[in-house]
Amino acid sequence: MIGLPAHTRVWIAAGHTDMRKGFNGLAALVQTTLADNPYSGHVFVFRGRRGDILKVLWFDGHGLFTA
Repeated sequence: MIGLPAHTRVWIAAGHTDMRKGFNGLAALVQTTLADNPYSGHVFVFRGRRGDILKVLWFDGHGLFTA
């Protein structure tokens, strides 16, 4: 289990996202759609078209993490 710092926000992207996107594609979505910095330490959650798949993007201070 990875513990998140107390000040970490969780952002949930509205709509659906192409689940083929990797680190760079999701980071670009954070910058353009959510108008936020993907390296801010906040957690960004995206869902697939059918709503049965979630993808999470998080920068832990050392690198980007997706799950």
